[in-house]
Amino acid sequence: MAGLLDLLNSPIGKQVISGVAGQTNQPESKTADVLSMAMPLILGAMKKNVKSPSGAEGLMSALNSKHDGSILDNLGGLFQGGVDDSVMNDGAGILGHVFGGKQPQVENALSQKSGLDAGTVSQILKIAAPIVMGYLGRETSQNRVNDSNSMNALLGSMLGGQPQQNQSLITTLLDADGDGSILDDVAGMVMGSNKKKGGLGGLLGGLFGK
Repeated sequence: MAGLLDLLNSPIGKQVISGVAGQTNQPESKTADVLSMAMPLILGAMKKNVKSPSGAEGLMSALNSKHDGSILDNLGGLFQGGVDDSVMNDGAGILGHVFGGKQPQVENALSQKSGLDAGTVSQILKIAAPIVMGYLGRETSQNRVNDSNSMNALLGSMLGGQPQQNQSLITTLLDADGDGSILDDVAGMVMGSNKKKGGLGGLLGGLFGK
């Protein structure tokens, strides 16, 4: 079963990083920093939401109706000439649903860790969210996921490969009281001590061969 690390390290992942960097006029290294932190947080938030039957039903409904993975089949078209407003609006809707009132804290913490301004981070998140949903939709279909238990297991496996304490911190963050400090710790965990290796953190490994 493919995990998020597989996506980020695949040719598709490199295309996503390149496309998002072009869209936001930012260096690919900084864009990769943000994506490597943002994508696990989006999945972690979804994993928390599917613990309730209604949350799981809502997510699976969205996957079945709109996010079937087809967005991954034409990434060149997605980024050519700029990302369409409908995609950005879709991303904003997804983020609002999974992060709720914590979205500004997510953006601010990722901004602090990456050195990009919060507005740029917000743009990156809006593009990343539909791509994460598309990837999840494809995995859901291939693994014939149809209930909250199996969806929870799928999300857990997709988050695999990260340190256990990082997964715990993601969960803690999403239950936090809103001071943002735990989220900052999550970002620090994701970035790890690999700052000196180009700042990509353990999640992206040797994506750029550094």
